Amino acid sequence: MNKFTFRGGVHPPYNKITSNKKIEALPLPEVLYVPLSQHAGKPAKPLVKRGDVVKKGQKIGEADGFISANIHAPTSGKVKSIMGHPHPVFLENVPTVIIEADGDDTWFDGYGERENWQERTREEIINDVKEAGIVGLGGAAFPSHVKLSPPPEKKIDTVIINGAECEPYLTADDRLMQERPQDILWGARLIKRAVGAERVYIAIEDNKPEAINSIQEALQEFDDIKLRVVKTKYPEGAEKQLIKALMGREVPRGGLPMDVGCLVHNAGTSIAIYEAVRFGKPLIERVLTLSGSGAQGKGNYLVRIGMQFSYIVEKTGGTSGDIKKVIMGGPMMGISQYSLDVPVIKGTSGILLFTSREVKFHEPYPCIRCSRCVSVCPMGLLPLILVDLVKYGRLEIAKEQYGLLDCIECGSCTYICPSYIPHVQWIKYGKSELRRKK
Repeated sequence: MNKFTFRGGVHPPYNKITSNKKIEALPLPEVLYVPLSQHAGKPAKPLVKRGDVVKKGQKIGEADGFISANIHAPTSGKVKSIMGHPHPVFLENVPTVIIEADGDDTWFDGYGERENWQERTREEIINDVKEAGIVGLGGAAFPSHVKLSPPPEKKIDTVIINGAECEPYLTADDRLMQERPQDILWGARLIKRAVGAERVYIAIEDNKPEAINSIQEALQEFDDIKLRVVKTKYPEGAEKQLIKALMGREVPRGGLPMDVGCLVHNAGTSIAIYEAVRFGKPLIERVLTLSGSGAQGKGNYLVRIGMQFSYIVEKTGGTSGDIKKVIMGGPMMGISQYSLDVPVIKGTSGILLFTSREVKFHEPYPCIRCSRCVSVCPMGLLPLILVDLVKYGRLEIAKEQYGLLDCIECGSCTYICPSYIPHVQWIKYGKSELRRKK
């Protein structure tokens, strides 16, 4: 079988130690903390107030503009408060709807299987996705209805369902492909119809044989979708690299996948779209991976949006050893947490608890110009030059001549550097300074 890949990339220890752990649903907590900002773009506007009674799946936050997303109640209960609360992405507190669960978990009135859902039109599918508040579940959390609504001149001919899951430790998508292949493929077919694509590929790294077998078997009923096995390499799951690997097309500088006729959706997002179209189900829960040497209950868990990290850790057996670092997402592109008292949001693909076994602190040395960072950069950039330009304030040169904004912040350069230079931190700083000055 031909295995597709791209130029550059690295091979960190993958540590997919939970790939054999079936998905388990965690019980509901007494209180859920639902931020109004869980997506790229503007936060949602609150539709409820303190004391309101809500049902499971009821819209409690309305998208504020085109690039925004609706927010829904993860369970039935009463709105205890709307106030600032710690958030896993932002340093400052974020407006959050705090819901006291009533224990009944009663669905809102509009939930239920629709008649002839397989035949819904393009406009109906996009509206279902928008109403359900679906965003990319791979981590970027970009509103999915926006990706399904390209300008008329941007014809989408290829849909790619991203099952690469190249980040170390994370196995949530792997388990979804093993356990719910038909639902993923139905979501893919609905996405195809929404954008009028000619072809659909589902891409899986070759270190997931069980997922490959599961999808292959399910594909017997989906002759309009093709499997593509990609080489295990980080960041194979980055959408620009996946497009290059499968299609040989290169997204232009400052461009988007739709500029080369492609649309990429995560495997978990495909299931969410299927559930929204078939049942009118909003995005109120997701599967995440709990892993790392500091986690007693390593596994893959179905959790409600708004569950505290601390609650998940407690319900799965607590911690083991001296926790040095907590990361939301994967170790390469995830976000370090200052507290476990933050809630699961739509983009929470994993919670990693690291002890000194995984966390090693190194003081950076001067760059020795070995150019390893250049050889592994999947975007073909010069990370060592970008760091120097950012350090000395030459931001416009870094942007215009060396592609500062093209960096996908995958961390391959930092991982490979023998001098332990934090390239990604410098590049993120440079981007933030450009935004501030603008």
